[in-house]
Amino acid sequence: MGSDSVALRLPLALLVASTTAAWAQAPAASKLQALIITGQNGHDWRAVTPVLRKALEDTARFEVRVTEEFRGATAATLAPYDLVIVNYFDRNNKNLWWGEATQAAFLDYVRGGKGLVIYHFSVAAFNGWEQWEKMCGGNWRPNQGHHSAKHSFSVDITDSDHPITKGLRKKLPQPDDELYANLKWQPKEGYRILATAYDDHALYNGKARQPTPGPGVDQPMLWVSNYGSGRIFVTALGHDAPAVSTPTFQVTFTRGAEWAATGAVTLPIPADLQ
Repeated sequence: MGSDSVALRLPLALLVASTTAAWAQAPAASKLQALIITGQNGHDWRAVTPVLRKALEDTARFEVRVTEEFRGATAATLAPYDLVIVNYFDRNNKNLWWGEATQAAFLDYVRGGKGLVIYHFSVAAFNGWEQWEKMCGGNWRPNQGHHSAKHSFSVDITDSDHPITKGLRKKLPQPDDELYANLKWQPKEGYRILATAYDDHALYNGKARQPTPGPGVDQPMLWVSNYGSGRIFVTALGHDAPAVSTPTFQVTFTRGAEWAATGAVTLPIPADLQ
């Protein structure tokens, strides 16, 4: 792998082995095998990644590994995994893309029927990679994607028939998070919205970077899509470590991950979110 994989920083270095060593370990057959791809982001990936990992492992449904350097990965790298979680943003630097061969292996992995979770600002990654945008459904792009200051809001379940959201309360509290708005969307048939949140335009205090006509708009927060035979869950929630530690984020994230990996959801819903 690239030389960047050596530059592990605390505290994440205490939680994961080097990329090469992690991939070399034999997965436990009884659990879903998940790989978190991270190492670049405009957000605090070092603080968030251990929380994402712990949320999955605490369900006892997943065994999780982390790589901070995915460039150079191959189909053989991905073969042991049922699920990939992307916590990655290339900082608008094409040199930080994964490279043609790795990107092709990644597409083949998802297309072939494996699971993918796209987390928060990862929807801003890979501007111009058409297949990534198709998988995302919605993307943060120049002049298409903004938010007001962090605040508490309600996540409104708009599709209770999907396995991820079935049984969840209609309104779920999400404290002190970013509410993404005005993303660039693929054609509607390319994705299925599961939950929204109301973007109150008054919260921009007249300083919105993009047009905010009217009092506000319901914006997608959780949605799913397919790419070939692969299942994809996207969450716009979870700006930082506290925001990915909330019950609303964790129950939707873990259920979304299980669905992406298997097509079904067995994880229980806490009583206070039913």
